[in-house]
Amino acid sequence: MPRSTYTEALLGPELYKKVRETKILVVGAGGIGCELLKNLVLVGFANIEIIDLDTIDLSNLNRQFLFRKPDISKPKALVAAVTARHFNPSSGIEIHARHGNVKDSVNDIEWIKSFGLVMNALDNMDARRHVNRLCQAANVPLIESGTAGYLGQVTPMIKDKTECFDCVPKPAPKSFPVCTIRSTPSEPIHCIVWGKTYLFGKLFGEDDEDMDTEELDKAKAGGENAEEIENLKKEAVAFREVRKNLGEENGPVKVFQKVFNEDINRLLAMEDMWKKEGRVKPVPLEYDSIINGSFETPPLRHSAPQQPNGQTSANGSNAKEGLKDQRELTLKENLELFIDSCKRLAARSIAYPDVSLAFDKDDDDTLDFVLATANLRATAYGIANKTRFQVKEMAGNIIPAIATTNAIIAGLIVMQSLNIFRQLPLPSNANGEAESSAGPAIKNVFLRTDPIKPLGFSLPSRADTKCSVCRDIYIPLKVDLSKCTLGIFVNDIVKTWLGEANFEDKEKDEEVEWTIFEGGRLLADPDFDDNYGRTLDDLDVKRGKMLTVRDEEGKWRPVHFCICESDPQSSTSYSLLSAPPKITLAPPAPIQREPSEEPILLDSIPPPAASTAETVPVSSSTSTGIKRSAPDDGDVKDLTAEEEQAVKRRKVEVVENDDDDFEIL
Repeated sequence: MPRSTYTEALLGPELYKKVRETKILVVGAGGIGCELLKNLVLVGFANIEIIDLDTIDLSNLNRQFLFRKPDISKPKALVAAVTARHFNPSSGIEIHARHGNVKDSVNDIEWIKSFGLVMNALDNMDARRHVNRLCQAANVPLIESGTAGYLGQVTPMIKDKTECFDCVPKPAPKSFPVCTIRSTPSEPIHCIVWGKTYLFGKLFGEDDEDMDTEELDKAKAGGENAEEIENLKKEAVAFREVRKNLGEENGPVKVFQKVFNEDINRLLAMEDMWKKEGRVKPVPLEYDSIINGSFETPPLRHSAPQQPNGQTSANGSNAKEGLKDQRELTLKENLELFIDSCKRLAARSIAYPDVSLAFDKDDDDTLDFVLATANLRATAYGIANKTRFQVKEMAGNIIPAIATTNAIIAGLIVMQSLNIFRQLPLPSNANGEAESSAGPAIKNVFLRTDPIKPLGFSLPSRADTKCSVCRDIYIPLKVDLSKCTLGIFVNDIVKTWLGEANFEDKEKDEEVEWTIFEGGRLLADPDFDDNYGRTLDDLDVKRGKMLTVRDEEGKWRPVHFCICESDPQSSTSYSLLSAPPKITLAPPAPIQREPSEEPILLDSIPPPAASTAETVPVSSSTSTGIKRSAPDDGDVKDLTAEEEQAVKRRKVEVVENDDDDFEIL
């Protein structure tokens, strides 16, 4: 008796038919994705597409069981598909594997509409947001998932019924002040970020002088020490000279001398910097003294944690032999590793001068450089050193992954997909019982560390009415980008076609003025029509992007026209839906309260905000985006009309908005 007979008996003929006929998209072929694909094949899902842009690495093999050692460097999606077919070879299952980025232009709203269900098995926030937006725009159910060590979560997301990924605020990425990273580190992560994002980029990456100056100017404007900022600007100029000579025989030694001796001495000369409480003066490192063993290692500012097997601190020389990645290096070993990694990276830079190197945790050369650099800097500042394994984990933003956790979460994804296929209404009453008893309701499921009750669940929340993703309006626009001009889009599509829509609470004679954006760019507004004669292709509006239309007063929800491949049967340069959708009101702006001298007394402490089980990787970015509001009308009232247009053509402004920063072209 074939396997499918048992599956059909368990699921029932109606649900089993949906399993066999519904087209499924799996985004990601990593830890969760491999387990999920295997489960889908075993259950009998017959039409699966899987996409992943990554290739197989040696470090994947301990938990991604669809891969073997001979598969290293091959595309994950392709190998996973081939291996998974063997779990149910005679079931007529089709797996379409693609090695690519889900954010590629071909993966537009029409593409996502071809699926009945999307399952995310991703490991980064940006891709999750992108897939969520596509699914909300196309009204396709999405199951979001994630793991962190022994924790995990599965969250079904259905438009108009549950909250979407962006309805729930996410914690901001961890960032550090510029001066802390470049001048006054106090923690190992400060040294690692400095080696990875600053020194590596200065020596081997893309040297962007303008961006570096802008970052320092922003830090100065943000209140950081002006003297330190000026010193850092001089340091950046000096690095460019050192970089030119890096390929010489003693180039790495000169870099060491500059970074760990001369620059530290220059910092020590700034006496006011070290008067601040908690700051510890660094000790310049001497190359010859370290090599011959006479250098006296500075004491740690904090007591070093006890090492396993009786090892001493990495700054000492009594560390016992152990696994390469888990053994702390001595000061001399760190110096030798720094010189050797510099030579290797310099040779790569010389061999491929047009290719800028970038840090990769799986690249031995770049990891060795960051390891040695971070430990040398930590030694100078009296900070505990880290092992290669620890530096790789921190620099690569690695979240612990456990195969068992991935397997459990993958199983829960499939179970929730079956619940979605049953199309049961969501629970609507207070006691949490479903309106129908035909099967289990859709739930958010959490994997916890509670040994008695490891699985928990919650009923999905309704969508946030203020969400700028799932509450906005999306319209597919099939358009010939080389023929359709911005003027045609504004006059024929926005003013004529969209103007006939049913606007909620619109007055009879009320006129609506529109502003057109693409991503962060302002393309047109009522007073700016310079781009009307240019085609969308000329304006770099491509397939997969969105043209966002907003009314000037902000009264209604934004309308997003999703750019799709043109219809060859269309007699015009574009084709749209037969009728425009209803345009709903935007949520009211938050009430601005007047400051009061009297304190507000609370009768009770408000409950803490609900949190998700997702753990977001800590970013090592050293800079954060800064928004500033657009100028008031009064700021340009003295300009003539001609001058105002000239300003619009050349000036870049950042406009305060709930979604993105907009730059005016």
